[in-house]
Order: sequence, then structure tokens, then C-alpha cells
Amino acid sequence: MSLFKRRKPWVSLRYEEQFIPENYSEQGVKRGAKFERNLVTNPDLNAIFRATKDLDMAGIEAWLDIHVEQLEDTTFIVDTDSGASLEGLKPHHPELIINKLALNRIRHLNTFLNKANEVLEDGGYLWVHSRTALLKREVIYRRHPGFYGKFLYYCHYIWHRACPKMRWTRWFYYWVTKGTNRTYHRVELLGRMYRAGFEVIDERFHYGEYYILGRKFRAPIWGDNPTCGILVKLNRVGYKGDMIGVYKFRTMYSYSEYLQPYMLEYEGLQDGGKFAHDYRVNGWGKLFRKLWIDELPMFINVFKGQMKLVGVRPLSRHYYSLYTPEMQALHISVKPGLLPPFYYDEQSPVTLEDVQASEKRYIEAYQKHPFRTDWRYFWGTVGNILFKHKRSH
Repeated sequence: MSLFKRRKPWVSLRYEEQFIPENYSEQGVKRGAKFERNLVTNPDLNAIFRATKDLDMAGIEAWLDIHVEQLEDTTFIVDTDSGASLEGLKPHHPELIINKLALNRIRHLNTFLNKANEVLEDGGYLWVHSRTALLKREVIYRRHPGFYGKFLYYCHYIWHRACPKMRWTRWFYYWVTKGTNRTYHRVELLGRMYRAGFEVIDERFHYGEYYILGRKFRAPIWGDNPTCGILVKLNRVGYKGDMIGVYKFRTMYSYSEYLQPYMLEYEGLQDGGKFAHDYRVNGWGKLFRKLWIDELPMFINVFKGQMKLVGVRPLSRHYYSLYTPEMQALHISVKPGLLPPFYYDEQSPVTLEDVQASEKRYIEAYQKHPFRTDWRYFWGTVGNILFKHKRSH
């Protein structure tokens, strides 16, 4: 069923398509979720994916317009930037919502995604699309090679990426643009989907457009106020299981913290228990981590008494859930620290089990001799950082 008459062209920036590289993709997409790997029982969705897999946006739109009457009554094709307008679908028990309007043209994107979740039946699907920030950079560089192209891109970055996220410029950006031409990184779009309670079961680039298929698997998150500035406050499991806000300089793209289940499933863990091929880390984040700059704001937590200088790493809820029950209990029996135990070890941990073993050795030693253990671990860690070049990851 097709609803909400389109007010703006679905095919945006078509004049730029000559500058889009063939088979354009981004890091992690090929390893990511694919429709073919998931059990999708919705007949309309299967038919749409089979029929449109080789079509561009105009072709997909034309196919949907022609076949709309053949789709089930629980399938809705909409063209709207309003989350509130989706509430009218709820009495019809939608199992699939397809929005023709690109996500970067929706001002209140979180509200739209959350409302879509709330109106869908359990296990329902949302299929959306957008242009990504990296593709826009590629297009600008191809249209304007050399210094002029870099200058244009940096202007574009400041206006469309930085200004909407800074408190003192946000109001002006939305006053000028009405929020209808945002620029999002792929990671941010995926993170927003997971925050809205959608499990991503397909992502792909096709003719330069980025498509995401999400399946409702839980209720959306409201009112958590995700931060987008350079100083972030992350919810972490602290002493006795209390949640604390850990301060860090941002090293990842916005909404990366919601993407941990996706990263674990499709990227796995590397040496040290961190995610492999972690494309959530942005450009300056790699430098910050190499120089330990990202950790400096955590001294705020030390001064507040929530953390200490040496101790187990404060973990997100998801990462904490990966620990064994025994290690979960041990982990919250001590305050988390700025310098984790595995920087003290001669051999860096390779697996999550190695990380837990490292923390267990530290906690058991700390419980017997608190001051002596932290003193030994502190100087051992400093030596490893200075002379063996261990770094934050």
C-alpha cells in the first residue's frame, strides 16, 4: 500500500551520478549483513529483493509503483519525513515499511526510526536508504580534483557534519537548511538503526545509494541523549554494577556505541579482545588513541571517585555481558581504572578469555594487597608504554 504523496524527488543528486565510481563500497560492507544470509519469511520482501537487485533508485521506484497493488495489505510504501505520520499505520499491523525519502532528508531522524519501530509488528521490517558522507567526499573530489576539491569538501564537512552537532551552531544550521539535507556517515546510520531497536540484516551500496534493511527485535531507546561532540560521556558498568558516565574524547563516529552487537557478529574480536577491523574509529581518533589523548578526560571520573588510576577497564553493558558469570562478579568487585591490567602483562592478551584471565590475576592480587598491587601495576604499565610502545586501542 502506497501512502503519503512525495514532495521531493526520491532520486537526489542524479546529476552527480557520472562521478560515482562503479561498484562503490565502504569498509566493512562486504563482510556485513546480507539478505541472502538471513532467514526472511516476508513474501513481499523476498519478491522485492529478487526483482530490484540490479536496479538503481529510479528503477526500484518504478517497480514499486507498478507492483504496489500486488503487495500484501501489511506492506506500506511511504514517502515521509515525519515519524508522527507513521502512527496512522499502526491499526493496519504493518509487517514491512519502505520509505522512499532518503534518511539524510529527514530532520528528526531518531524520532522517525523509533516511530517506525513502534508501529511495526514484532519481527517487522524497515527498508531505508541514504547517501553517505564518504560517498559525498568521493563525488566532490572527482568533480573538483586538487586543492579546490579539498577546500570544498572541508567546507562541506564543517557545514553539514560539524555545525549540526555543535550546540552554538546547531540552531543556525537548522534555521537555514530546515534539516533536510544532512550528511551521515555509514556507521552513524547503522548505529541509529540499532538504537531504534532494529537488527540490521542487510546493508549494501548500489549505484552509489546506501540501503539498509532492519528487522525489529526490541523496543526503541528514548531519552538517552546520545552525544555527538568531541567530549563524550559513555555509560559503563562500574563498581558494584552501578552504571557510571565515563568521559573520553571522541574517537569514533557518532552512535558507534550502539553498534557493538553488529560489530561482534560480523567483525569478531582481534588480539586483546577488541573488535577486529573497527571502522567505527574516525580519522583523528586513530591519532588520539596512539598518543593516549582520548583517555585524558577519564581523570574526571578518577577525581569523582568513580574510577582509580589502575584497574579493570570500565565496560559497556554489551561487552560486560560477554564475560563469564564468575568474571562478571569479580569485575564489579573493584573500581574500574584508567590503566587496565593487560598493559602490565608481558604478553598482550589475544582473546577475550585472555583479557578475563589478565583481569582475574589483577583482581585477586588487589584483593590481598591493594596498594602494593596498584603500585606494581602502575610502574609496570608505564614501563611497557614508554619502552615497549603499548598503546590504547
